[in-house]
Amino acid sequence: MTTLRTFPTSPIGFGCMALSPIYGGTTDDQARRTLNESIDAGITLLDTADVYGKPHDGVSGPAGTNEEMLAPLLAQRRPEVQLATKFGITGIALGEDHRGQKSTDGRPEYALKACDASLQRLGIETIDLYYLHRPDPEVPIEESVGAMAQLVQQGKVRHIGLSEVTADELRRAHATAPITAVQPEWSLWSRDVETHVIPACAELGIGLVPYSPLGRGFLTGTLTREQIATDFRGRTARMGAGWDANQQALAMVSDVAAQIGASNAQVALAWLLHKAEHLHVACVPIPGSRESARMIENLGCMELQIPSHLMDRLDQVAQTIHGDRNISDDPRWISSGRE
Repeated sequence: MTTLRTFPTSPIGFGCMALSPIYGGTTDDQARRTLNESIDAGITLLDTADVYGKPHDGVSGPAGTNEEMLAPLLAQRRPEVQLATKFGITGIALGEDHRGQKSTDGRPEYALKACDASLQRLGIETIDLYYLHRPDPEVPIEESVGAMAQLVQQGKVRHIGLSEVTADELRRAHATAPITAVQPEWSLWSRDVETHVIPACAELGIGLVPYSPLGRGFLTGTLTREQIATDFRGRTARMGAGWDANQQALAMVSDVAAQIGASNAQVALAWLLHKAEHLHVACVPIPGSRESARMIENLGCMELQIPSHLMDRLDQVAQTIHGDRNISDDPRWISSGRE
């Protein structure tokens, strides 16, 4: 087990966004089968959000269908898992085009309403870890977190988290109510959070739950350009225009993996856990996959020892990357755009 502040969970979590059509098709039954097999293997932190999933016809707010998919599983295995979900992105589905539109809502009244909606879809009484998915630039973060603290007092939420916050926003939020975890994008090819956000987490004793720790699958070496042509990854700077140029980074990871007899994913996750230990923060990465075998393979990173000279080699990966990590044309969408 790993403890994020006072929140014990498995050392690696499951990013449930991968079980929505955003990365390709799957059925709810297949998704739950993958989750059940992953839980059996020891992965017990399930991370979702109200905006994940394919929306029902006529829905005007967050789709909620990834949460709905989880409900039957939670009805059977609730005591065995830690459930995290998020609110604050107001689009129908993640990855849709928000150009010219306000895409976040951090108002206290919205936080309370969104939590009740998530609880109903999930079929549970309490959310273990509830995140503000993105700060609302029009609402002081103290107000958003104040409402989340009310949810803790009401017994609807156990722990509070934040995603893509700056160090300043984190300090202000933590002064309002205890923050258990921050969910940034952090990986071999996304390291901007090491400058301000992670030192703030270390200072305040706040854990990290890195999303996209495998570079949305790119760093695993298992993707083809054709596979991502139909989802939003193909529209990003790194996996669209930068696909060919970033093969150099992939080759570096693959070379290290070959030298130590591990998969690329295991190497990327082991590097991340080692880096977190070096930076004095508790860390639970949340890779995702439609295949339980991939998730079980990921657990092998816990036993992986990477020699120091190969760690140094991996540290150079980020320097070779072409393209920004932002998936939006709004620089404020990620913490580095507001630092």
